[in-house]
This record gives sequence, C-alpha cells and structure tokens, in this order.
Amino acid sequence: MHTSADPFAPAPVPDADGLSSAEAAARLARVGRNELPPPDRRPAWRGLVDQITHFFALLLWVASALALVAGMPQLAAAIAIVVVVNGAFAFVQERGAEHAAERLADLLPRRARVVRDGRTVEVDAAELVPGDVVLLEAGDAVCADVTLTEAHACRVDTSLLTGESVPAAPDRGDELFAGTYVTEGEGSAVVVRTGAATRLAGIARLTVPGIGASPLARQLHRVVRTIALIAVAVGVGFFAVALLVGTPATDGFLFAVGVTVALVPEGLLPTVTVSLAVGAQRMAADRALVRRLDAVATLGSTTFVCTDKTGTLTRNEMAVVAAWTPAGSVDVRPTGYRPDGAVAGDPAALAALAAAARAGRACSTGRAVQTAGRWRAQGDPMEAALDVLAGRLGAADDAPVVARFPFDPRRRRMSIVVGGTAPAVLAKGAPDALLPRCGGDTGAADAAVHAFAERGLRTLAVAWRPLAAGAPAVPPAGADDAERDLVLLAVLGLEDPPRAEAADAIAACRTAGIRVAMLTGDHPATARAIADEVGLLRPGAPVLVGADLPADDEVLAALVDRDGVVVARVSPEDKLRIARVLRRRGHVLAMTGDGVNDGPALAEADIGVAMGASGTDVARQAADLVLLDDDFATIVEAIVHGRATFANLRRFLTYHLTDNVAELTPFVVWALSGGRFPLAIGVLQVLCLDIGTDLLPALALGAERPAPTVLTRPPWTGRLADRVVLRRAFAVLGPTEALCSMGAFVMALVLAGWRPGRVVPGGHTLAAASGAAFAAVVVGQMANAFACRSSTFTPRRLGWRTNRLLLGAVATEVVLLAGFLLVPPVARTLEHAAPALWPGVLALATAPAVLAADAVDKRLRHGGARRRRTLTPSTPSPPSAPSAPASVQSSGGGPT
Repeated sequence: MHTSADPFAPAPVPDADGLSSAEAAARLARVGRNELPPPDRRPAWRGLVDQITHFFALLLWVASALALVAGMPQLAAAIAIVVVVNGAFAFVQERGAEHAAERLADLLPRRARVVRDGRTVEVDAAELVPGDVVLLEAGDAVCADVTLTEAHACRVDTSLLTGESVPAAPDRGDELFAGTYVTEGEGSAVVVRTGAATRLAGIARLTVPGIGASPLARQLHRVVRTIALIAVAVGVGFFAVALLVGTPATDGFLFAVGVTVALVPEGLLPTVTVSLAVGAQRMAADRALVRRLDAVATLGSTTFVCTDKTGTLTRNEMAVVAAWTPAGSVDVRPTGYRPDGAVAGDPAALAALAAAARAGRACSTGRAVQTAGRWRAQGDPMEAALDVLAGRLGAADDAPVVARFPFDPRRRRMSIVVGGTAPAVLAKGAPDALLPRCGGDTGAADAAVHAFAERGLRTLAVAWRPLAAGAPAVPPAGADDAERDLVLLAVLGLEDPPRAEAADAIAACRTAGIRVAMLTGDHPATARAIADEVGLLRPGAPVLVGADLPADDEVLAALVDRDGVVVARVSPEDKLRIARVLRRRGHVLAMTGDGVNDGPALAEADIGVAMGASGTDVARQAADLVLLDDDFATIVEAIVHGRATFANLRRFLTYHLTDNVAELTPFVVWALSGGRFPLAIGVLQVLCLDIGTDLLPALALGAERPAPTVLTRPPWTGRLADRVVLRRAFAVLGPTEALCSMGAFVMALVLAGWRPGRVVPGGHTLAAASGAAFAAVVVGQMANAFACRSSTFTPRRLGWRTNRLLLGAVATEVVLLAGFLLVPPVARTLEHAAPALWPGVLALATAPAVLAADAVDKRLRHGGARRRRTLTPSTPSPPSAPSAPASVQSSGGGPT
C-alpha cells in the first residue's frame, strides 16, 4: 500500500549517520514500499475481443455467417469454434507474455546507496523511506523525490519529466524527482517523498518499456496478411469456377470457403508469440534479461559485437599488484578484497605508497565490505582495490572534504580538496591524463606505466598538491584550477584477470560469422595484452586510440569494420560514431556499455547490451539486453537463443505451408477436372486439420532447443520465407503428402469399382475414401513435423526422442485421428469413415514417404554443396568449429 501524502514532510534535517535500521523499518511499515502503483491494465475482455475481431478473424466470421444463411449450421458452428479457440489461445499467450515481462523485470531490482547506522549500505530502492540519506553519483537513477544536501558538479537528466534534453545543474537545496538520472558529478540528498506520493506517480508516462513488434514479427504479419488476401482471392476464383461448371451456388460457396480456410494461417501468429516468449525465458535462465521481446529475434541476426573490456572480458575484480613511487617500486600480493596480504618494498617506497593509498582512498567512495562471510566490492571495484591497499598499509584518511571535482570521462581524472591541519588537493586518474598535470620529470613514471600495461595491468596515477596551512576555505574555481602543479605520489598497476570462458566465447563468435571488436578506455598496451590473452586480437588487426580516429566517417568505417580490431582510450562520442558507421555498412550491431555516457551508443546499436551487476541505471534503461553477470559469454549464449528462435520460426512456417499444400490439393484437382473428380476432403475436415491436429506440433517446433551446431552458420540476414522454405514446402514435402493423400483416396474408390468417367459412388464408399485421404494428411503431418526440425539433418541423426514436446504432440495427434475416424457422431459430422485395409495401409505409408522425400532432398542439396566446395580450391576449408557454450548445448534440435 502507498500513502498519498508524506507524513514526514517537511523533510527532517538529515543526521550525518542517517537513519537507524529500526527507524527505517518503522517508517517503511507506515508509508509502504517505494514503488509506483501498478499501471491500469486493459480489461481482459477487451484483449479477448481484440483477438477474435482482427483481420483474419473477421474473414472467418463473415464465412460463418454466410454458411448459416446458406443453411449449413454445422459449417457455421465449426468456423465460429475455430475463431474462438484460436482467439482464446492467442489471448492466453499475450497475457502470459505480459506476465513474463513483469517477472523478468523483477530479476533486476534497482539498488540505492544510503547512510544507515552511520554506515554506507546498499538497499533495494523499494525500501527507501522519507528521511533516508541517499548518495548519488553519475549513472545513478533518482529513485524517490529528494532534496540535495550536497552537490558536486551535478548534472541531472530530467527529460522523462520535462522533455528537456539538456541536463539540469541543480545545487544544494534543490529538489530532484524520481525518474531522473544523474549524468555527471555526485552528491547526497535526503528523501522527502516515496511511492505513490512522488511526482512520477502522477504522470501517465511510465518508465517501464512495452513489448514492441520486432522487424521479424512485422515481416510475419505481412506474410500472413498476404497469404490471407491470396486465400480470399483464390476462394472467390474457385467459386466462379464452380458456378461455371454448373455446381449449385450452395455447393460452390462451400467449396470456396474450404479453399479459403485451407490457406488462411489461423495458428501461425500465436505460435510466433510462444516462440519469442520461450526464447526470452531461456535467455533469462542463462542470465540475459531481454527487456523487449523484439530483441530475441534481432539477436539471431547479429553480425558485429563491440564489447568493452572491464567486467565483460575480465572478471572486474580489481587488485593492486604492483606500484611505482619516486622512492622505488613495491610488489603487492593479491588476495582479492580481503584486508590481508603481503606488501614488499623499501621502507621509503612503502611510506610513499602509503601516502598514495591514503590519497587514492580519500578520492574514492567504493569500499571493500564483508557480507555473508565474503569480501566483495561495494561501488567501483577499482576504488575498492584502493581501499584494500590503504587498509593493508594502515593509511587512514580523516581530513574533511572541502570540494569535490568528480570523474569526467573527457578529463579522465578526478580530485578533491581536503581541509584540516594539512589542506591539500588530492587527485587520481589515467596516467596520461594526470602526469601532464604534475611537475618535474615524469620519464620514470611513463616507463612504469608502459611496463605495467605490457603486463596487461590497468594503470592509475595518484598525485597531490599541498595547500598552505590556514589558507582560506574558498575552494578552487574549478577542476582545472585545482588539478595543477601536482606532485606525483605513485603509479599503480591493478590486475583484472580475464574471464576463463572469454576465449571460447570469442572463438564461437568467429565460427558463427560474427565479428568482434574491443572498445575500452584503458591504455593501448593494456588493451592489446588482454585482447591477445583472450584471443580477440587477430594478426594484422590494428590497436587504435580514440583520439587518433579519423574524422571522416567513411574512413573510420573502413578502419573498424574488421574482426579483432581494438580501440583504446575510447570516449562515449567515439562509441556512438563507431556504432553509426558500422550500422551504415549493413551490420546488425550489438554494443556493450555500462556507463551513463554509453546510453547514446546503446540506443544507436541494434542490440544495446548493458551490464546488470556493475552498470549504471542509465545504461540499463537504454539497453535491449541486460547481462545479469556482466559476462561476454552470456552475450554469445543470448545469440544462440536468438538464432534458435529464428530457426524455430522457419521450422513451423515450413510445417504450416507443407500441410496447406495437402489441404488445398483436393480442391485444385476438383477445379481442374471441372467438377467431375470428387472432393477428397471437405471444409469441416480442413478445419479439423488446422485446429485439431496441426497446432500442437507447430507449438512443439516453436519450442525446439538450440542445436549444438547453431553457431556454425553465418547470421541470418535474409527473408523468413526464403527459397529453402518455399522449395521444401511447395516442391518436396507438400507434394509428397498431397500425392499420398490423393493416392489413398483414389485407391479406396478403385477398390470399390469406380473408374474415371463413371458416377462416383456415394454413401459409405465415398466416406471411407475420404477418411483414407484425411488419415493420410494427418499421418503426413506427423512425419512432416519431424522432417521440419531441420533442413540439414534427418530425424534419425537428430534423434527421434530429443524433442519430448513433439513426441507428446504426435501422440495427441494419434488419439485425435482415432477419435475423428472411429467415434460415430464425429465421423458423421465430418462426413467420412474409417478407411478399408489397403487404403489405410497407403495412408500409413505417407509417413515413410514424407521422410524418404525429405532425406533424398537433404542429401542432394547438401551433397551438392559439399561437391561445389570440393571443386573450388580457392575457398579455404572452414576451421575446426568450437562448440557452443556448454550451457546452451543440447542433444536436440538442428540448424534450419
């Protein structure tokens, strides 16, 4: 529950120690959690009505009404049942997708840093209460309405509330509202309103993104709409043919409706929804949070990945392992974030390093904390490493901070001014940004920087400038005024080990035809060393520096559009330019980022990938995919699921079109014979095939798991219904199924004494023949479902039992077929009967016929492709392909 008014307003003056845990709990119980009221949902009945009144549904409603007027109530009822069942199914899937999106969003709770009991702690933002002291820095979301108590070069993005694109510059005493973001600087604030009492709660525009239609989904809509329009046109044309051959208008209408129903893809769109939702759920299980369902399909088309280094290719577990000071070098034994560990060096060097550690810690807010018996970083891991170093050396910092000049990605340094008995300016930052601000000869320091970088270490410089004791308390006019005439204290080398799985993930990308580039803010030598260690750097690939990138976009595109390129000292503006030029060259781009300034590049990319563990709120809001573990290998796993989702769409599209061929063939034969050849199956039978036996196998194909070989093919960049899909459906599988069905029908008539040109026998003979044709189509569907699992491998190679959902769907088909043929009331309604022995045997032979045709087609097609590769000596043999990441390997499935 949320209160509409704040019982603690006006905000109390915050205590330096913040609220106590007991007081915070009491206030939380009184005012409720800091959450927006749930959005008003569209009534369920509205959603259901929409599902039974869309374009395709209206076509069938019209057909049902006309059938009723024409005196065919069974047909009218059957069509109405099709519409209602299909609409109900789509409605359930739509609601399930909405709930799934809500559950996925819950996997990434927003955190806030507050002062409680005199300590800085992280809490769920939903537990903020009025009176809490909140610490803010660049990249943080403002999670409640607050009043600033300190502001150091703060800039706040208020576009969500005001539409103003230029960040505001609030000062101490100004109010910030929930839903805004700190883009620069840092500060502290006291919470004044939470939950429903915030300004954001009264605004209709919600911050939670909706589920949009992907380009693939829009293409599917176009395909289905085109098929539906063709179905109507063909139905009208066949109605005219029926009238021309002297068929009564009622029978002609029945015929036209059958053709239309046979072609309209009633179950295709719900199956797409299921496939996308399954893909999103599987990605979430692999620690990849899809914020929009359209990203599932787009991931399967990714051709280029631009990744950062820290935390993505490395573990983001910083530790100082080496240091250079003007008094000498020091070796540090890494022990993670634990406060113990050996530090070896001359006494003078140790004293100099202690001074540097004290200054570095004073400039930092990140700390090493112990939770659940384990030491971990709270805040920036690099700053936590400085905290650990200072603790090992006994270097405490207790001087009051007079002014702060926060880190800026353009300056790549930050500084503070401390007062007390020894006032001074303390600064830390990238060595190439800080050393020019230091006096004296920095040649030895430069050599240390290069030596550390060649070892793959991150480098950090720490410097200071003492101020005269008793100097005025007025701080410097700005960062440039403060960060001048500095004295270098130390250059630190920090180790951030590469992730063990990074090399395999990069190799898997290359096997999949995906180019990988590293964009990092680190020193070029550090970037080169890590890129080489994880296998990203290719022979001849350049290591570029952001400041040296060409101004011309075409030249830049030619420079970075290659596999294994590394760009060091990259700025947010550089990342945005690189994203734009790669997309202009036709790439489907995935871009990673974690900082507040990465937002534009993430939004520009086709797939923006944000870090869930270490990234900022701004980056996560701009991204399509959030990595809950910050691991590059998780991106590869997400691509695997994206490709598998696309392959599943092609699977059940092939399956659906194949069965349409078998359903439409009897009507085509009837028309071509001028009505002299009897209809093998009727409209009600077609409806039973579409809604009774066709849908479950399609759903099972839509949930097919990724195959181990899914990364051995290039990314999909073409049409969904391409030549392979159309040829398999209309030239191989469909005609085989139709030929067997019509063969069973003709055999039943011939065995009963019918010959072409004679009067077609009626009664049980015709009903049994129709039952044989119907059974052949259903049996063909069963075999077709297994054949459509792959366009490359036969079901025997895939394993008959590796898709348990498909086994269940086929078993259900067998039961339904028995019911349709053997239950007398159902059989009479469908106007067919159980077939005789030999027509029944031929109907059963449809399954091996379809599988045999599928096997021959795959052998001819892929055997020919292998022969062409053998006869082309200029084409190098593909490298030995590494397996997909272990977490996504499966014994089932197969490439399409």
